[in-house]
Amino acid sequence: MPRKRSALQNWAEYLPARTAATLLNCFPVDQNMQTASTVGRLYFNFSARRRQRAIGNIQSAFPEWSERTCHEVARRSVENMFQLASVDALVMPRLITPERWPDYFDLGNATDHLHRMMEDRSMLFITGHCGNWELLGYGMSVIGYPMAALARPLDNPLLNRWLLGLRQAHGLRVLTKWGATPEMQKIISTNGHVGFIADQNAGDSGTFVPFFGRLASTYKSIGLLAMRYELPLLVAMAERVKGRFAYRVHVEDVIEPEDWSDHPDPLYYITARYVHGIEQLVRRAPEQYLWMHRRWKSRPRHERAGRDVPESLEQQIRSLPWLSTEEADAVIEQSRRESRESAA
Repeated sequence: MPRKRSALQNWAEYLPARTAATLLNCFPVDQNMQTASTVGRLYFNFSARRRQRAIGNIQSAFPEWSERTCHEVARRSVENMFQLASVDALVMPRLITPERWPDYFDLGNATDHLHRMMEDRSMLFITGHCGNWELLGYGMSVIGYPMAALARPLDNPLLNRWLLGLRQAHGLRVLTKWGATPEMQKIISTNGHVGFIADQNAGDSGTFVPFFGRLASTYKSIGLLAMRYELPLLVAMAERVKGRFAYRVHVEDVIEPEDWSDHPDPLYYITARYVHGIEQLVRRAPEQYLWMHRRWKSRPRHERAGRDVPESLEQQIRSLPWLSTEEADAVIEQSRRESRESAA
């Protein structure tokens, strides 16, 4: 549950945020994008801990890249984050409307999949912290394919209520994580669509699947939901175009129930496959990924205990058909390396 806060603290955060939003609306969107980029660059330069975390994550994901390239991508990632939070979130309800959305929201290859959304069958929309994860569900709702999205409520109820109003202006329904399961069941029973940001760290008890060559803890709930109701999963992102408030949807993968029906471990297969899809989306635009978040924070039990990779986990990794033998070997060896470092 969200922690209790004083009314004074809530108002002290809410009023400046509303004032800043009002001031920003007085200027052109492109100018605000430049301003947000500048502020993000300053934050990147002065926040050494988060800067090093972002650079370190990029170096781990792209070991072939130079230090200069990793630094540049990390900086652009932070700038993009500030643009998302201070510009995109505020102008979405004004610019992405039933009348104006084609000017800013290109469906890209998603048009090939729209017929699926018109069927009397629910789908799970999966994205990560790449591109504009808020806009993906919002934009699809605006153009006539309403969906529900799972999100953690903000600790500040005033900010939460305000931002929820912006998000839900044109059909998107936001479900808070607290008590969302019954609501999701109702939506699925009426053939509605549900969206998830599916690359959060799931803690020590999550399912550990490969993500950029390293095991990453991932929530089991999405795979269990797909299995229980036999739902297809669509893995996609809204990718920023040319640094502006303009986006193109890219669908990376569609995972059908028959894809996992004969797999020996369907939950692991589903989870690993949509995480692999998110990885491919990140590779499309690495500067639009939130590299500062601690995706690999939690480690498998065997790594924490300094033991070798369990045979069962090794078999799960090798069962993934999109991994070559060499890629599976690399994931397993990386986990062994982290076990040795933990034991040292």
